[in-house]
Amino acid sequence: MDLRTARNQDKQHPYTRKESMRRNVRNKKGSTDSQEPGQATSVHTEEVDETCDGRFLGDSWVAGSCIDPSLGLNDDQKNIQSLAIDFARNELQPNMKKWDEEEFFPVEAMRKAASLGFGAVYCSEKFGGSGMSRLDTSIIFEALAQGCTSTTAYISIHNMCAWMIDEFGNEAQRGRWIPQLASMEKFASYCLTEPNNGSDAANLTLSAKRDGDHYILNGSKTFISGGGESDIYVLMCRTGEKGPKGISCIVIEKGTPGLDFGKKEKKVGWNSQPTRAVILEDCRVPVSHLIGQPGDGFKIAMKGLNGGRTNIASCSLGAAQACLEISRDYLKIRKQFNQPLENFQYLQFLLAEMATKVTASRLMVRQAAQALDEDWPEKVALCSMAKYFATEECFNVCNHAVQIHGGYGYLKDYPVQQHMRDCRVHQILEGTNEIMRLLVSRDILLEGQRKYS
Repeated sequence: MDLRTARNQDKQHPYTRKESMRRNVRNKKGSTDSQEPGQATSVHTEEVDETCDGRFLGDSWVAGSCIDPSLGLNDDQKNIQSLAIDFARNELQPNMKKWDEEEFFPVEAMRKAASLGFGAVYCSEKFGGSGMSRLDTSIIFEALAQGCTSTTAYISIHNMCAWMIDEFGNEAQRGRWIPQLASMEKFASYCLTEPNNGSDAANLTLSAKRDGDHYILNGSKTFISGGGESDIYVLMCRTGEKGPKGISCIVIEKGTPGLDFGKKEKKVGWNSQPTRAVILEDCRVPVSHLIGQPGDGFKIAMKGLNGGRTNIASCSLGAAQACLEISRDYLKIRKQFNQPLENFQYLQFLLAEMATKVTASRLMVRQAAQALDEDWPEKVALCSMAKYFATEECFNVCNHAVQIHGGYGYLKDYPVQQHMRDCRVHQILEGTNEIMRLLVSRDILLEGQRKYS
């Protein structure tokens, strides 16, 4: 089953939850004293599944609780969410620690995700996309990120690039690249940031000069997710005057003469995806690779980022949801002063604050996704607001989870620290949270037409 058949589907899909034997260990005298502190889920139930390190992603107690991510969803959306969470449980979660430690780019796992429809989630179906809404997309990325935040974040960037080609490309471009991106036969990277132009993207300097039926590109991009591994680079360059109107969008394929890459960066998180500089020296790219018209690049980049911001906020939601569930379980099995941590009011209140932050973030992100789906005039500000709020508050939730685990939370044997490391960068990329505040305040103070809406 894939995303298309998940809609209006009542039957179980291949990644369905197993009806497994569960046992309650809370009533076994002394069991919490002898148990390893990090094995959080075995306090209430235990999934017979060695690959998940004793944890059952999206465990039964979540359903019906106030932190259930399926609250408010219709049946189709619940099926889509279930498909994604089960893929995360079976393919991502068992490997996230290994991928992080080995800095491994999980090509085959992502292609399995693409086979379910996750490669071009909100691209039209005409050329192989899944044709899902932005709200559906948010639900999917939140679910996948519970299994591996870093890998899901790369998938979200890949999807943003595919959408930009699908939305602004011509028929030939869409027919050429979308099927390859939808299947993840080829991977895509988004290239906007430059060494001297980060938030000031309108003043980027990488040049593209017309030479017959080619552009000759010179300059570099930095902090490119997938750099060196991706096959397709959706790149913003200067073809005209200074400022946003002189920027164009060009697709460059790996292997093009003049395209090179910097060293692989050593990062705090996001280690399952490589980050490198993209370097262009007299790189000749056919004019047929221009997306849209000359001068459309900044508009394309910004519209792509509206969806990118809800996507990355959704990844933060998944990380925070996972940490919240793990923390809840840990409070039940960890004992101090001859009683479980769940009896301490401070930790009860902290858990309530974490739950509230996750739920509030989810509501904001889903509203922003709805604004994109329905083309609200306030969508830019709402996407910025959701990205700023969700990435900051969800990081705080992950950080609280580390604190709740004490010294164990700081060990790489326990997943809360990895979720924290992986979602920290979400406050920086897809537009820093300082720029998000600027966009929100500008919308509030603006009198007249909203720019780049």
